[in-house]
Amino acid sequence: MKKYFVTTPIYYINDIPHIGHTCTTVAADILARAHRQRGEEVFFLTGTDEHGQKVAQAAEKEGLEVKEYCDKISPRFEEAWKKLNISHDFFIRTTDPRHEKVVGEIMEKIYENGDIYKDKYEGYYCIGCEKFLTESDLVDQKCPLHPEDQTVKKSEENWFFKLTKYVPKLIEMIENKETNYIFPDGKRSEILAKLKAGVNDVSISRENVSWGVALPWDKNQTIYVWIDALINYYSATRFLEEKEDFWPADLHLLGKEILWFHTVIWQAMLLSAGIELPKKTYTHSFYMIDGQKMSKSLGNAISPNELISKFGVDGSRYLVARSFPSTDDADVGLTRFIEKYNADLANNLGNLVSRVCKLGVNLESPNFNLQLDKEFIEKIDDLKLDEAIGWVFENYVDKSNNRLNEVTPWKLSANDPKRIEVLRECAQNLQLAAWYLEPVMPEACKKIQEIFEGEIKALDKPLFMRI
Repeated sequence: MKKYFVTTPIYYINDIPHIGHTCTTVAADILARAHRQRGEEVFFLTGTDEHGQKVAQAAEKEGLEVKEYCDKISPRFEEAWKKLNISHDFFIRTTDPRHEKVVGEIMEKIYENGDIYKDKYEGYYCIGCEKFLTESDLVDQKCPLHPEDQTVKKSEENWFFKLTKYVPKLIEMIENKETNYIFPDGKRSEILAKLKAGVNDVSISRENVSWGVALPWDKNQTIYVWIDALINYYSATRFLEEKEDFWPADLHLLGKEILWFHTVIWQAMLLSAGIELPKKTYTHSFYMIDGQKMSKSLGNAISPNELISKFGVDGSRYLVARSFPSTDDADVGLTRFIEKYNADLANNLGNLVSRVCKLGVNLESPNFNLQLDKEFIEKIDDLKLDEAIGWVFENYVDKSNNRLNEVTPWKLSANDPKRIEVLRECAQNLQLAAWYLEPVMPEACKKIQEIFEGEIKALDKPLFMRI
């Protein structure tokens, strides 16, 4: 059986789940479900990143031990994904001792390979990102993603990874279409330009941050939170014995703010450790909320709970998929979502199901063999989720609505062959649409399949209520 391994980033627990986390996780879930639908064995990994200075500070603010704080916050993500019907196979936490053990082993391999040395770091550090900043990262001498006071000058003795040693190999791989692992093309070009502009070695430890995994050869320093976090994708396949054969990952799905770590530092670490590289990374863009960047200070983030309370689980999943920021930032908001929900689900798909049920109760639906269309499969696998869903609507939903309006079966007698023909055609189209869309809206699509399997059944209530 073909295997497929997809990952989301592990989410940092200094924040609560919001629509940014949601879009990545829903997209990964759609891919996982689509590959299971094709008969593949899937490993879908998500989780939380729980080490580092910010977590320790947040715990102190709440008067909790750090692990106690992590145990309190991490379940919020698990609960959010459960509510959204996310079908992950494992939820990893970086405070899991099994993960920490693998982190130590990987760092030992890199150290023994001669790729780690001690030096002094002097430069800028963003507390908000928990990231050492290069000159190219700075805008007016500060991190563009966080308030000015979050960018500080640092001077400390750290252990460094010889990233520069692996830059030529990374450039060679990225430039070769057969070995390139960075998608979409815009992100590939961005990384190539940055690599060719010049890269420095990177610090992989902190001397004054106790909340982390200690370096195996220097217990006075802890492993930099980003280095620790990246290893989760591999560590899960080591301590979960039944998942060992899934490495390398088929896809790391991530947001653009973590592009560099995943496409350069992580790959170089794996090359140094002698571990096979993941096959593909896909970096999506951001959500804008009503034309503004999403931020804590503006209080404009949309939570999974807000979406579900307004649009239901499947409605929320659908809206996230249709607005998925695959290549460019997507401008969303509750008003836009309501308009889209009503137009696509309540007035179009939902109304079509209601019409066909009402007119065709007890009519036998046709039997057919389903083979997923190659064009649709490619769109899903290329994360063109809006296009893939649009393809289904165009070929099955819109076509059926047009046929109903053209034939007007409600004006024909119950036994009229033309009425029977068009209702059976629409029933088949709805079954096909439900099969294609099941990874996006699992429960609603199962319901549609049940309604039109065998004799067309009555609908007890609308699938999607207009808002």
